[in-house]
Amino acid sequence: MVKENMHVTLARAWEILEENCSSLSFESCPVQETFGRILAGDVVSRRNVPHYNASAMDGYALCSRMTAGASQSTPLSFAPEDAVWVNTGGDLPPQFDCVAMVEDTSTDRETGIVVLAKSLVAGENVRPLGEDVFCGQVIAREGDTVSPALASLLATAGVSEVDVLAVPKTLYIPTGDEIIPMEEWLSMDLPPSGKVGESNSLLVKGYFTRWGFPLDIAPCLPDDPAVLKEYLSEKTPLYDLVLVGAGSAKGERDHTFTVLGQIGQPLFRWLLMKPGRPASVSKAGECTVINLPGFPMSNAVILWSLVFPALNLLQKGSFDRNRAIPDALGAVGSGTASLLTGCSSSYGKEEWVRLKCVEINGEKRTYPLPSGASALWSLSESDGVALLPLEAAELPKGSTVSLWFLRQVPWERRILFQGSNDPAFERIATFVKQAGGELIARSVGSLGGLAALSRGECHVAACHLLNSETGEYNSSFIRELFKDRDENMVRRLVFYRQQGIMIARGNPKGILSAADLKREDVSIVNRQPGAGTRVLLDYLLMQEGISPGTVRGYENQSATHFDAGNKVLLGFADAALGIKSVADALGLDFIPVTEEPYELVFPRSFEDHTGIRALLRALDDGRWRDMVDRMGGYRWPE
Repeated sequence: MVKENMHVTLARAWEILEENCSSLSFESCPVQETFGRILAGDVVSRRNVPHYNASAMDGYALCSRMTAGASQSTPLSFAPEDAVWVNTGGDLPPQFDCVAMVEDTSTDRETGIVVLAKSLVAGENVRPLGEDVFCGQVIAREGDTVSPALASLLATAGVSEVDVLAVPKTLYIPTGDEIIPMEEWLSMDLPPSGKVGESNSLLVKGYFTRWGFPLDIAPCLPDDPAVLKEYLSEKTPLYDLVLVGAGSAKGERDHTFTVLGQIGQPLFRWLLMKPGRPASVSKAGECTVINLPGFPMSNAVILWSLVFPALNLLQKGSFDRNRAIPDALGAVGSGTASLLTGCSSSYGKEEWVRLKCVEINGEKRTYPLPSGASALWSLSESDGVALLPLEAAELPKGSTVSLWFLRQVPWERRILFQGSNDPAFERIATFVKQAGGELIARSVGSLGGLAALSRGECHVAACHLLNSETGEYNSSFIRELFKDRDENMVRRLVFYRQQGIMIARGNPKGILSAADLKREDVSIVNRQPGAGTRVLLDYLLMQEGISPGTVRGYENQSATHFDAGNKVLLGFADAALGIKSVADALGLDFIPVTEEPYELVFPRSFEDHTGIRALLRALDDGRWRDMVDRMGGYRWPE
């Protein structure tokens, strides 16, 4: 491998694949087994279809010249030997040249005389020999994919076997000392720390199934170069394509690349792409070997970017660069949308971004989901993906991005919620969908939600903002942000919830109130600026005469109550302000501080929006309310 094939662009990687992946030979296949296969050449009919003159109707076979003059006013009668019954598709006796529909006749049951009230012409209601297909006609072309209808036609035309493109044989090899086979993983109540379930094989298998290619999955292999070398030496002669899971890395433990350098020829190493950078491709004899990164998103983008093109090259000898990625994604379409938030990209690398989409006031908007290479949730949750170009760096809010849609977006019934995080409210999304709408949410804090709503960047916000001077919740902030528009805002009190201090079970630090947060042996985790919980914490500290700068951990931020609670649970902090339902869910102790109103706010102009109407119905759904009651720490307004 020459040095210029290190850190290659995707375009260059495709060139290398095209230079080194030649199409496989074709194979003969029984027509009954051709569904989804690609024809290797034109197919010619071996017989006429139909191969005889066939009746197109249920009725009577007749000689057309004998029906001349027949009408409703002057019907003609035919002896049984001159009018012979035929079923649809039946053979037309050679002495006849037309068929009278049974609806145009009547029959004397005793004599068998047939009475006809309509004259006929030769060939009427007859499917002549070769009407559909004639012998020697080309009925399918090279490159056609065999559909159920085409397979049926081929068989009807007397074609018993056809030449089809060979399907690449692919093996996926999961590797890693840290992975546990999925069957074992699913049987565990609590997996050991440092171990992960081998889920990438499900991801790979799913895409191969969608693409219509077979895939074999090997047992998990340890991170042992000798074991890997022996296994690859055994398997690469048996397969056209081998995928090594977690077989690529940026560090020193990139065993697969080293092993393939010993038994084969590396073609390139590392892509100028994020995620997916560690990928590499090699040849081992006639077998192409692609090393997949271990993180799920990195794994997925290499499947889209390299594996799908390689499969097409092996089967067809080419792939369409304009269609490769959308076809690999299974994209339902493409389009553009403007960013609700800014998006940073690594200059000099193409970067994949997972996106969620919504329409607000007639404009299609989108925002990035968490971008970590290990984040499975954001890949599953995304409406679409964008591949930002090499030269992209900072895309400010409002920039237009092009994306491929992974699902149909319900633009007209979807609403975007931005605001205060609450686990009980998050559960309402299912009931909104059942009511005919769809709710998607961004937890940006109370102030962030109201600010987004004031800028027209969402449909509805939620807040619990305490005015430290008046003791009033929300009203002063709504007046300030919406100024002369505040009377046009609809406010809906959802529930009251208990806020307090979440601490470890048994209260090992002896924390009793906010006054203890100033102690040097106590550390906290805070919420992000603009969060109502942070506003409440600042108020409590002010009441105790404590400067925020003297509180250990004040600058450490969590975006949600569960995130803050988990940090207390794991010992990363001694305390965090949060809600009782989260403390109960995590098994933490809870020191009550106050009960606060959790309120929704939305413009009156959205009252007739399908999603808002569904949300309002869901708020009164008894099933959701029962769920909230079981969580604890909430009280319904009277």
